[in-house]
Amino acid sequence: MKCISVYTDSFEQFSDVFEQVIDLQLGENDEREVEGLIVSNSGEVPEHYLERMSAKPEVVVMKDKTRGITILQHGKVFEILLPSDEAAEIVS
Repeated sequence: MKCISVYTDSFEQFSDVFEQVIDLQLGENDEREVEGLIVSNSGEVPEHYLERMSAKPEVVVMKDKTRGITILQHGKVFEILLPSDEAAEIVS
């Protein structure tokens, strides 16, 4: 899974930029600013990362089942986990 990080603790701000972030052509370890928020491609994460993070009580897990996207929110960051096939299309 590819991981794109959006640095904010505001769900409203995150929601406002979510579709733009998904459409960004980010290279690995690339970082951009979208509407004042820092967005970065954090690279590939292993499957167990999602399991480990979702077990933590301070992590909120959201899913977009139609696109197979999982969003983790913890602290001041939202992590968008994209399935590898979709991530390859979005990130490449």
